[in-house]
Amino acid sequence: MSDAAVIERSDDKVAHENQKLHKRLCRQVGQAIGDFNMIEDGDKVMVCLSGGKDSYALLDILLTLRERAPIHFEIIAVNLDQKQPNFPADILPAYLTKLGVPFHIENQDTYSIVKRLIPEGKTTCSLCSRLRRGILYRVADELGCNKIALGHHRDDILETFFLNMFFGGKLKAMPAKLVSDDGKHMVIRPMAYVKEADSERYAEVKQFPIIPCDLCGSQENLQRKQIKNLMREWEKKYPGRVESIFSSLSTVVPSHLMDQELFGFKEIKADGVASPLGDIAFDEEPCSTPTMGTIPLQPM
Repeated sequence: MSDAAVIERSDDKVAHENQKLHKRLCRQVGQAIGDFNMIEDGDKVMVCLSGGKDSYALLDILLTLRERAPIHFEIIAVNLDQKQPNFPADILPAYLTKLGVPFHIENQDTYSIVKRLIPEGKTTCSLCSRLRRGILYRVADELGCNKIALGHHRDDILETFFLNMFFGGKLKAMPAKLVSDDGKHMVIRPMAYVKEADSERYAEVKQFPIIPCDLCGSQENLQRKQIKNLMREWEKKYPGRVESIFSSLSTVVPSHLMDQELFGFKEIKADGVASPLGDIAFDEEPCSTPTMGTIPLQPM
């Protein structure tokens, strides 16, 4: 076989893999939208575009799904320019104009506020996210958007779950759909089923013009980064463990936890009627399933 033929075959294989990736992302985003009824006929969806790989992927896949959907919904991309130093303000407008997507750039100097209020070396994420959230809610009102779409993926959800468990003492993750505290805004995360590795690969394939975050991206000791490294190590040593943990977020058994508000432990009685949940608490070896297999539980 000639060198040209080898190169052509290799190119065909790459193109095939890229097409499979696009189909998988469309399927996973579409499934999340359907499972949680995220988008309905007549919605106006504000896609929050940060300039990172995940929000680019979210916008791209939503545009594809809108073409195929049996319902009509609008999309408007919104970027919050936080006035970070060296932020390339021309990249997103140029990209969105070329794409033909309606967009709005909101200019708010939250960077100065965060730098003024947070001591050097301390984590900026909490204050930064609160400021962004308030601004984006206001912008959604001004633009007449009834849905706010964020680009958080499966790994973000799991990292939040472990952060809350390890450092907050709560079994709490990042919901795929929620109503804001004021009850006025619906926030959706259509990328909830998407793996970060797929999002990274898709960004490479599509050659999105990635804009790094100089505010939090340079903070190396964040607890979230520690959790991310832990999950990557698990996935490397025990393939399937992370997938199994994510699946568990959708398969909750309140009677086998200890939240007295979630389950009426004080009221239950042995009345001679068998419980469908039984008394198995998996306090020893977990059972194996055809999809996940037996996952070894090693001490952290």
